[in-house]
Amino acid sequence: MIVDLHNHTPLCNHAQGEISEYVEKAIEMGVKYFGFSDHAPMDFDPKYRMGFDEMQKYEKDVLEAKEKYKDKITILLGYEVDYLKGHMDERILNAKVDYLIGSVHFIGEWGFDNPEFIGRYEHEDIDEIWQKYFDTVENMAKSKLFDIAGHLDLIKVFKFMPKRDISEIAKNALIAIKEADMVLEINVAGYRKPIGEAYPSVSLLKQAYDLGIPITFASDAHSPEQIGIFNDEVSQMAKSAGYTQCAIFKDRKRELINF
Repeated sequence: MIVDLHNHTPLCNHAQGEISEYVEKAIEMGVKYFGFSDHAPMDFDPKYRMGFDEMQKYEKDVLEAKEKYKDKITILLGYEVDYLKGHMDERILNAKVDYLIGSVHFIGEWGFDNPEFIGRYEHEDIDEIWQKYFDTVENMAKSKLFDIAGHLDLIKVFKFMPKRDISEIAKNALIAIKEADMVLEINVAGYRKPIGEAYPSVSLLKQAYDLGIPITFASDAHSPEQIGIFNDEVSQMAKSAGYTQCAIFKDRKRELINF
């Protein structure tokens, strides 16, 4: 991946390593555009995100690294924002950043991708859960608040798969992403999870290509050693779907480059 826009820092309380270590690993792995998009603060689930009082430090540290390494790599500043009605904050939505990733980690207030709460799956209809998840992704896109759709089919993380056709479940969400002029990330974190594959699946990525949705790439690294370790897999995956270009951002403006 020459582009890698979704990566974290220790400020989210569940990542390790200094910002400089992430950057140096990215340089080593041949990344040309590297983005930090740590979990944005909000007044819900504070255990897994920075506080509002840490935003200034986060932005300052990333911008200092951008200047320090400018001759070796282009560093971009973003936030990963949880789409959760009633909890999104204007300080984040109006932050002076290069891009915002809109992600769905909650169905209602259930953190469905958190191993702490995996037991709830036993009491739910899997088809209904998948539909609720993609309905939320659709609403996230329709809000038109974000530039990138994060890990599109995260609901598959623990390999609880629906009986219904996934392409039909996800169809309206993908259409909404297209209509909102958003970018879809190919996120390799799924390789590190029980599902053992990238987000989105190859079949959903091909649907996105047919709709004309642009892509970008994401290690979703929570430690420096996770950066770039699936470069070949995701590049080939994107090319097999028909893609030859990926997106980068500056000041919320998109540019497509060859990969």
